[in-house]
Amino acid sequence: MRLSRSLAPVTVALALALSLPYDAMPHARVGDAEHSAPDLFGAACRTTVQGSHVVVYCHNPYVDTDRVRLHIECARWWDIDTDSAPVDAAPAMTVRLTGRCWKEVRSVWISHQKVR
Repeated sequence: MRLSRSLAPVTVALALALSLPYDAMPHARVGDAEHSAPDLFGAACRTTVQGSHVVVYCHNPYVDTDRVRLHIECARWWDIDTDSAPVDAAPAMTVRLTGRCWKEVRSVWISHQKVR
């Protein structure tokens, strides 16, 4: 039986690769930290600011619980900036956070903390 010319080099390369000792072939190492998949974490949050009121919806699509907090910085120097109480967003859960300033809102951000 004669192999075709295009199949012969592939067959020889496969035979050589299979005949190499196990240690000579590159393979993935179990527990190798730099090659492991990254841990997916963090709820996705949607923020709405209407006047002096802030509403945030955070949805956690991942396995680990995400403890989220709403932080509001008010525009006026005399207006008190606020931080909400932490709320746990369990897996596949959506949480609602609200807050306000007396006058205008300067900035809004959400902090995330992994719950162990």
